[in-house]
Amino acid sequence: MKIELGTWQRLIQLKIMMPEYIDIATPLQDRFPNLAAQITRFRYVDIQKKNPDLEEFKKQVVREIKAEWNPDDLREHPIFRAYRDFFWDLDIDPTKTRPAAEALIRRVLRNRKIPQINTWVDSYNLASMKTAIPIASFDIDLLHEPLKMREARKGEEFLGIGMDEPVTLSGGEAVIEDGNRLVAIYPYRDADYSKVTIKTDKVLMLMCGAPGIKKNDLNQASQISSEIITKFCGGEAY
Repeated sequence: MKIELGTWQRLIQLKIMMPEYIDIATPLQDRFPNLAAQITRFRYVDIQKKNPDLEEFKKQVVREIKAEWNPDDLREHPIFRAYRDFFWDLDIDPTKTRPAAEALIRRVLRNRKIPQINTWVDSYNLASMKTAIPIASFDIDLLHEPLKMREARKGEEFLGIGMDEPVTLSGGEAVIEDGNRLVAIYPYRDADYSKVTIKTDKVLMLMCGAPGIKKNDLNQASQISSEIITKFCGGEAY
């Protein structure tokens, strides 16, 4: 069968655009069969400490969140319910350690300021609030890919962003590793060593799913997040 050049080009384009998902080790996948986390990579990004246009966009998002959400409705919303149930299954109390998107939305509804870190982190925090999907980001140049999600081994140590000392894991936690060490306790704490800073120019962004969150939800959230991030940090997805 003859295939026209244009058809080949569309097939190649489709292959390039196919979403990428993190590899999940069998024991963890068996515990959570529908678990997925979607990967998007960015290059040529220009991350600043602060951007006045982004600060104006924050105000817009805050207005939208206050108009859309009620604190009493968050707990039973299907998306937040899925993450809360996932946290309980991981022996994490979601009333003390909240899923990231829910925590940010609750801050806004309580009239508390959104943390200001840098334009990349601030942008994906806003994207997380708009999509209700937790997002993680890592400096690609500091990673040893490929990444893999697995169950933690008892006694492993992890130093997260903002932590003074590493924590010792009990075993069974969902963690992400690169070729050398742990880069995250999934889906709520990223490692300090691979965090995104103003020196970063290539980023791996992870849309953090949970059982009950469809891959299509992650893909749509990735598209929205990419539009917001590249608007304020430049760069391109690849």
